[in-house]
Amino acid sequence: MIHIRDERVGDEQVRECLLDRVFGESRFEKTCERLREGRLPAEGLAFVVEKDSQLVGTVRLWSAMIGGQRDTLVLGPLAVDASLHGLGIGSRLMRRALNRAASLGHQSVLLVGDADYYARFGFSSGLTQALTLPGPVERARFLGLELVTGALTDAQGLVEATGRFSDPMASLSAVASGKSPGGLSFPVSFR
Repeated sequence: MIHIRDERVGDEQVRECLLDRVFGESRFEKTCERLREGRLPAEGLAFVVEKDSQLVGTVRLWSAMIGGQRDTLVLGPLAVDASLHGLGIGSRLMRRALNRAASLGHQSVLLVGDADYYARFGFSSGLTQALTLPGPVERARFLGLELVTGALTDAQGLVEATGRFSDPMASLSAVASGKSPGGLSFPVSFR
């Protein structure tokens, strides 16, 4: 029996092991990881899949802003245990995540991934042509989805993390040093 549920605090270690098996250590080198470092997923938008009481799938969405003006979400990583590929679990997980994001009032979702796979959910590289990420990315893999028609129309600029910090002390230290936990510099102002 497959069951999709909201992620819980106790899922972290098992989820990380699953991500290591699916993506390996190179997952920490990816550009989208810069948007997740030191942050918590967007409220209500972290899911896991259980099969026979074992965590076998995961997806999270993260709060971000485009060009300092437009809120968006960044999806990833989506992972399903290799032994269960081809059963539609990833598709069910994606649909749950996107439906929840829409029901919470979010207007768009960005990701870096396989364009052929994500096209089935409505993602397109055409929606991200004027957007940049804080690092290198294959343009054909940088995809966007409008949950509200027109949400990415005329969107342009750098996609930056805006989500809650996972460690409040790290966020205070980052502000004091003028750097975000992801290593991106930003002006310091306490006004």
